[in-house]
Order: sequence, then C-alpha cells, then structure tokens
Amino acid sequence: MTTLPVDFSVYTRNLLGDDEYERLSVALAQEPPVSIRYNPWKWKEDFSSSPKETIPWSNDAAYLSHRPSFTFDPLFHAGGYYVQEASSMFVGHVIRSLVPCACVMLDLCAAPGGKSTLARAVLPEGSLLVSNEINRGRSQILAENMTKWGHPDCVVTQNAPIDFMPLKNFFDIILTDVPCSGEGMFRKDEVAINEWSTANVDTCWRRQRNIITDIWECLKPGGILIYSTCTYNTLENEENIHWIVKEYGAEPLNIPINKEWGICGNISNETDKKTMDLPVYRFFPSHVRGEGFFLVVLRKPVNDTPKQEQAFSGFTPSANAISKKPKRGNTDKQPFTDECQTWLVESDNYTWHFAKDTLTAIPRKWGDIMPLLQKHLTVIQLGIPTAIWKGKNWIPHHALAMSKALNLEAFPRVELSYADAITYLRHEAIVMDASVPRGIVLVAYRGLPLGFAKNIGNRANNLYPSEWRIRSGYTPEEVSI
Repeated sequence: MTTLPVDFSVYTRNLLGDDEYERLSVALAQEPPVSIRYNPWKWKEDFSSSPKETIPWSNDAAYLSHRPSFTFDPLFHAGGYYVQEASSMFVGHVIRSLVPCACVMLDLCAAPGGKSTLARAVLPEGSLLVSNEINRGRSQILAENMTKWGHPDCVVTQNAPIDFMPLKNFFDIILTDVPCSGEGMFRKDEVAINEWSTANVDTCWRRQRNIITDIWECLKPGGILIYSTCTYNTLENEENIHWIVKEYGAEPLNIPINKEWGICGNISNETDKKTMDLPVYRFFPSHVRGEGFFLVVLRKPVNDTPKQEQAFSGFTPSANAISKKPKRGNTDKQPFTDECQTWLVESDNYTWHFAKDTLTAIPRKWGDIMPLLQKHLTVIQLGIPTAIWKGKNWIPHHALAMSKALNLEAFPRVELSYADAITYLRHEAIVMDASVPRGIVLVAYRGLPLGFAKNIGNRANNLYPSEWRIRSGYTPEEVSI
C-alpha cells in the first residue's frame, strides 16, 4: 500500500491515540474484504447451508472468500446481486430500524447506486425512492444499476442539491452520503490517498454544510436525515453534525446495535464537550470487516410547521392516475399498447406514458408526485421503460426484462449456457435450438432474465443494450461466487 500522507497520520494518531492508530495502520495494510448483497426479488441465498460468512448488520449479504471477476458473471449483469462494501450496508439496518411504513425517500448523492439499491431492498413496500446524481456520466451508471435492481417504484434524477429547494417538506427520508475526503477508502483506492490533503478536507466540510443547507427544507417536519461519509476526521463528521444540530435544531437518534459488531462511537477529544454526547456510528477496518465509514441519523423538528399532519407518520400514495397516454400522432402505434400491457404483472396498477419512441409504465399510485418531480427536476428514468417503437412494432425494453414486474409468461424463455450467456452479454448473435419459436424471446441464465433477443431461425438478433456490453475479449472459466 502507498505510504499514508504525513498530515493524515499526524492528525489521525492524535485523534485515535497511539495504540488505536497502530491498529488502524496494520488494518490498512491488509487486503480489503469482498462483500455482496443479494437482490431479494431475484435471488435468495440459503445461508443455513452456505459456507459464506454473513454480514451481521445486513440481511441477504455475505463476505466472499475471494474476489471473482464480476464482469464475467451473468448473475451480476442480471441484477441478482450488488457488489458493495460491507460497512456502508449499515444504512439498511438504519432504515429497517426507523422506517416502519411506506414513505418517500431521496438518496441525494446516489451514484453508483450501492446505497440506493440497498434502500430500495429494505424500504417498506409502497415507498417511492428518488435516486439523484449531479454528474451526468455517473447518473447514467446510477440509472443502469437501478434498472438492473428492477424495482418499479424508483426515479433517477440528475440535479444539484439546490435544485430540490422547490420541493419543500416533500421527503420523509433524505440520505446524504456526502462527498468527502475519502480517508475510509485508503485501503481500496490509491487515488484517494494521492488526492488527500488538509486543504481538501477543509473544502469538503464546507461543501457538506452547503449541501445540508440546500436540502434541509425539502425534509418533512419529523422526517429523517441520514448523514454519512467514508472518512475519519471529525471536521467532516462530528463537527458538521454539531453544526446541523445547532443550526436547525435537529435531534440525533440512537440506532440499536450489537456490541459484537465492532462499531465504534464518538471519538472526539474529551475536551470537545460540544460533540461528546452525539450518538454516532463509526466503522474502522481495525474493528470491523469493512472500510472506514461514519453515520449519524437526525430527525427534523416537528414544530418547524404548525401543520402537524405534515410530519412524517407514513406515506399514503395517491390513487389518482397520471393522465398522460401514448401519443396518437401515429395511430398504428395504439393497438400495440394492449399487447404491451400483457407484459406486466398487475398491469392495471400502471398508467402509460409515451415519449421519444419509448413506452413507460408508471405506477398509478404516484399520480400526484410524478408531475411535481418532472416539473422541478431533470428526470432521466422513472417507472418501467416497457417498450420501444421500431418500424411498425413495439420491441420490449431491456428494463422490462430486469423488472420484478415482468410477466414471465409473456415471452418464450430460453435458458442459456454460461458460454452463450457471455456471448449474449457481449452483444453478439447467439444460436438457438430449432425448437425455440421465432420472434421475441426472453433469455435467462440460471433462471434469471438477462434480456431479450429476436429469434429469426438460424440465429437470434441480440437486443441487449450495446452500451452495457462486456467489452473484454477474454474468455474466462465459469465464475462462481
């Protein structure tokens, strides 16, 4: 591992003390653990018979004994699991502990999607998740990962925090995994080491306060703000939390944990009385099998508004439908809408929106909310992109294959071998058995849908998104996790 920055070492040794700093240094010189989370709608792992070590604060998650080449695992591309650092999975434990009923949640700094896919997996059914990323390129990666995760009650946006200001008292939960100096990633990422400086730490804690300022009014009175970083210093952590408490009257909340998990509490210097009593949750590689992580949960005061009914007490979605229907500029498109409805389970729960040759199914229960989001935000994906108009036909959208709302009986299904699955994921033509009917088929690997293909007899045209294809020409052994 690259030598740690001198200023970081001096500061952190003073913060932790000699013994704890030496333990941390030893841990940072070791190989980082590898961990994954299973998609609860696509893949159930039987941990009772599994040799994998489970992650104590996260359901449906485990450490792996080695790091396989995930690029060459079709189950990864099918959204069967997500590769995520174990410490950050604690966000799921927080949501399970504090959110008993349906709500509207914003993941403000969401790319590449680890915490958003986690949140969507543990939020009560009937909740809506808005996943946002300010950077255009990273927002596309976020949209890809949310598509693969496959839940219809998600929206992906590309906005700066200040863009959300018109949505006052709108969200029940806001997760702010704020950009930070990245000290907790030193073991995994040498770039984080090379880019670290005291000046960058100073820039980060100021930026973090600006983000909270921009987003605070969007949180409902009584709502929950989850603040997290992947860094160790107190400037970006305890000091900022103290500022939020003082500035906005926020109430820090306790989260139930098991002492055996190795999660640490407040490490502020004993002379710093203003932050000593804060219930904070710190993850050190020297104490947990994971990377550096910091988290605090804050509740917004209910008395911020005289309207008590606006306080977070569970969200009841509207039954009103979005009035938009597929445009009728080309009347030949309309008859195919009925066919597309058969591609979804419980299709009556959706309304349809047609734009840019794409037909999207939008959950009917969000009829009041979606127009507001579209009015104030740059929405890059919502609902289930279901079909694309090509020529004189509707072609099923890849997002439909990934969605848990897919009607598996709507298309002939073809189970692929590992070699054929890799060929398909490279966006190359595959050959199908003569018994496979011609037309659109759903291709799968080990029971999980990978996408669609159009069987024309001697071969099948590949409908996998070309921008997602495996670009490496390497042919591996079958990947096993």
